[in-house]
Amino acid sequence: MSVGVDGPSAASLCQNEVVADLIQEEPSVNDLIRIGMDTSKSVFVLHGVNAAERPVLRKRLRRRQVIEFFAKLPSTQVGMEACGGAHHWGRELGALGHEVKLLPAQRVKPYVARNKNDAADAEAICEAMSRPRMTFVPVKTAEQQAALMLVGMRDQLVARRTQVSNTIRGYAAEFGLVAATGLDKLEPLLARIATDATLPALARELFAVLGEEYAELKLKLGQIEAQLMAWHRQNELSRRLAEIPSVGPIGAALMAMKVVHPRAFRSGRDFAAWLGLTPKDHSTAGKLRLGVITRAGDEALRRVLVLGATAVIQQVRRGRGHPSSWLVALLKRKPPKLAAVALANKTARIAWKLMVSGERYRGTRATAVAHGNPCSDGASSQSRKPRAVLAAVKARPISAAARCTQTTTAGLDGGCARRVTATAVGTKKRSAVEQRNESQRQD
Repeated sequence: MSVGVDGPSAASLCQNEVVADLIQEEPSVNDLIRIGMDTSKSVFVLHGVNAAERPVLRKRLRRRQVIEFFAKLPSTQVGMEACGGAHHWGRELGALGHEVKLLPAQRVKPYVARNKNDAADAEAICEAMSRPRMTFVPVKTAEQQAALMLVGMRDQLVARRTQVSNTIRGYAAEFGLVAATGLDKLEPLLARIATDATLPALARELFAVLGEEYAELKLKLGQIEAQLMAWHRQNELSRRLAEIPSVGPIGAALMAMKVVHPRAFRSGRDFAAWLGLTPKDHSTAGKLRLGVITRAGDEALRRVLVLGATAVIQQVRRGRGHPSSWLVALLKRKPPKLAAVALANKTARIAWKLMVSGERYRGTRATAVAHGNPCSDGASSQSRKPRAVLAAVKARPISAAARCTQTTTAGLDGGCARRVTATAVGTKKRSAVEQRNESQRQD
């Protein structure tokens, strides 16, 4: 310690030495291994760490500065939440040589330390993208985004058409004019309104405006659906998926557009779980507790799969088609809506198998796999008569006692590998009234 004219200067000297040490040991931005970026419309916040997991970058950028800043950096990993505009920035930063990773927002939330702000979000993204069990969203191309925009436009036009049709029906009912359910009944209703002299002139003029809007929406919707069908016919994967009985052109196109990398899922069950078609697990203490489906993941894909399964079940209950014995037995035990969700789950697994393997759908083999005999030709299920199917669906179980049968099942991702399992059929617990009625019948 040196002593000057004014006395010892220990405090100021130590402080200067500490500051100098910090300046010398400040890590370099060139040592970055990954960057978490919180995005918005005009403000972008960055948080970067080095190999020692020490923060070496905390920066706030405007929109026009993002490309210029990343162009000067060496190639590194950049993480963002998969939200609006993330795919655009993923393509732009990927073109600069960076490895872009998009994270689901719900997977980033647990890593937010305490307060919610842009800097904390960027730090949470940087932390979450380093986890070995983290799942990432593939960056979509501009063509895939345009195709998804086509589906979104169709959904909006359908919603507007429904809104306008309900408006017309509601106002018409105020004047005592009603029509049967269905879009085909709306134009005759408008024609009746136009020729009804008892209506005020102002009301007829307003109904005419609503009619013009409805006709314009109908024309635009037809054009969008024609473009969507053209995209479906040009896409080989979409055509293969449409061969599945409960998948239509819109569902097949939507699945081909949204599932960019099906191999990211380890199995068909993982794909069905991503769609939210698996039961919610709340087990504890060795007790299995399964609830309703999780309804996680993509709502649009789940909706079209459930609607397609509902249409198939409606035909089966009317005695049409060639359903599998699994579906017929399921409809005997469970309500139609629950069976529709189960069929949608099974359809999702079949679709994943087709997307991964590149094969075409073969109904006979799918029926055999469901029955546990992948090598059979499935002729027994195809030769089932409609009346027999209808009677089997409407028939009640013969007895509530357990009938243990040996069935062979095979996973779709397991090929022809089979395992024999014992399945208990009709093991529902009988009430006291059912037991008394059965004993009276036996007497």
